[in-house]
Amino acid sequence: MPIEKTAKIWMDGQLVDWDDANIHVLTHTLHYGSGVFEGIRAYPTSDGPAVFRLTDHMRRLHQSAHLFLMDLPFSVEELVEATRATIRVNRVDSCYIRPIVYLGYGEMGLNPLPCPVNVSIAVWPWGTYLGEEGIKHGVRMKISSWRRMDPNVNPVAAKGTGIYINSSLAKVEAIKAGYDEAILLNTQGFVAECTGENLFVVKDGALLTPPLSSGALEGVTRDSVMTIARDLGYEVHETDLLRSDLYAADEAFLTGTAAEIVPMRAVDDREIGEPGEMTRKIQETYFAVVHGEVEQYKHWLDYVRQ
Repeated sequence: MPIEKTAKIWMDGQLVDWDDANIHVLTHTLHYGSGVFEGIRAYPTSDGPAVFRLTDHMRRLHQSAHLFLMDLPFSVEELVEATRATIRVNRVDSCYIRPIVYLGYGEMGLNPLPCPVNVSIAVWPWGTYLGEEGIKHGVRMKISSWRRMDPNVNPVAAKGTGIYINSSLAKVEAIKAGYDEAILLNTQGFVAECTGENLFVVKDGALLTPPLSSGALEGVTRDSVMTIARDLGYEVHETDLLRSDLYAADEAFLTGTAAEIVPMRAVDDREIGEPGEMTRKIQETYFAVVHGEVEQYKHWLDYVRQ
């Protein structure tokens, strides 16, 4: 989906014109992939635009930078306010938010430590990542031939730019084979995650998801769904899953900031079918939460307000 241009991008403390938000071709991260980022969404509410779990996302950005030995020059609080300011100046009620921390121009070579650390935040209107039909009726998934990287190969607990080459390869493989999205197994053969989403399976009335030890990213939406599901009275377990557990699922769905909550209607041509009762209930509750319609979860919203 093409990026829709807005007016300003926040770069290292300054709001600059969209077309002037440039970096040098010898920027270190462009060559070696040693950056970290977040994906965040703001939604319209009755009290104006609100960012879903903004502080939690910025805390994870700091954690990712720490794992990469990057000294992030802005606090969580400063990044939260910078995000609010960027949304306000661009006058958007609903948007995707992309903070990125990258190693800038000045040194070349595999030692990143001498490089300056730069931070940018861009916002733009962005629709449903896997399409409205996917939200309503589900998407078709493929188990990728590419494995999720071992945590001793790369720090997969970090949302690192270069790490997503792994996901891109799996995504392209799935699309070229006629599917909507891919699922990656880890090196032990257990289910880890999708290319940019966590996943859940419903079996015998319980909600199951791979543990973080599988190599799955600690998703903010994943955590939100687990909380919502438990509050709705569902049994939730983190457990190792085999590909056959996906084939035999009563229901299944994926979660992520960009994708939101999307049912899986088939995995490797094994039909799961239309979204089930638990999937629909969690999906409906989540969309009500992000729009500020559920008092119980209003603490998850960071209102942009002037």
